[in-house]
Amino acid sequence: MPADSELLSRVRSQAQGAMRLDIAYIGVVNGLFATLHRLDEANSDALAEAADMDRGYVRRWCDAAYAVGYLDDVGGRFRLTEAGSAFRPDAPESLMPVAVQSILSAHMAERAAGFMRTGARPGEQVLAERETILPWFGPMLEANFAIFFETNIVPAMPVFAEVDARRGLAVDLGCGNGWYLRALARRFPNVRGLGLDGFAENITQAARRSAAEGLDRRLSFETRDVHGLALAERADLIAMNRALHHVWEAGPRDFLISLSDNLKSSGTVVIWEPNWPATRAALRAPAGQRLAFQNLTEHVQGNHLLRADEVAEELRAAGLEPQTHLFAEGLEAVVVARKPA
Repeated sequence: MPADSELLSRVRSQAQGAMRLDIAYIGVVNGLFATLHRLDEANSDALAEAADMDRGYVRRWCDAAYAVGYLDDVGGRFRLTEAGSAFRPDAPESLMPVAVQSILSAHMAERAAGFMRTGARPGEQVLAERETILPWFGPMLEANFAIFFETNIVPAMPVFAEVDARRGLAVDLGCGNGWYLRALARRFPNVRGLGLDGFAENITQAARRSAAEGLDRRLSFETRDVHGLALAERADLIAMNRALHHVWEAGPRDFLISLSDNLKSSGTVVIWEPNWPATRAALRAPAGQRLAFQNLTEHVQGNHLLRADEVAEELRAAGLEPQTHLFAEGLEAVVVARKPA
């Protein structure tokens, strides 16, 4: 087969995969995979009624989901295949975040394509432009990063146990749906937490999920801008998870000094960021490709990805004492910066 035909075949296969994820996304955000799992089997009308969705749309979604192998037809009734069941948000190692990320990526690519002519960088509100995306942004991040945090980062960071030992307060800036604080509260029974986020949708989710897990006596969440931070109680730990780059271009120094001002003596700032590679060649690897695309979409939001060494340098300039820990072959950086006693 000529090389150009091989390329065409490969790109068409990639487009087919994107279409399959489009179908999965519709099923995820409308609860169709979860509802059919609960029903075990149902025709499209029964599924529509149980999911409280329009029958016409559900009928055509079932045909599409059947076509790509998410559903089986059992005598006119549909049942989830193994692939379809994997997209349930509560499935072990759920594929839900892959479907959500695919649509978010397409949305951000469209916005980047348009803004490239004008240079506009409208900020984080682009995440809220599609009504079905924002409610799934937090769950997507939780599914992508919570297990990695609990199994790789927490065991390597004594600071969390220190906060627990003194029944301290951990504050998460840009907390999303609260997954980070919930993970800490489950593991450390004495930690108290406060999560702040600019999106009310995220705070609503965080409060609801915290209450569902019985953690709401120790965790609270507020819709609040993280700039001009003034905590009622100084924190033992202030965390920012993949969020510092959202405030970096406005000038990090004053912001980081404000974090230090809101810490107790010997308190700690814990910054988790994707680590922008030192060489362009590293972007050719699959993980590097994802970082490169993220950096393009971050530009739409007025941001850019950071190197771990520049984060540590700015924390040091703000009067903190940083130590850098690298994970995932150096692609994930956690910088722990202690306030001097």
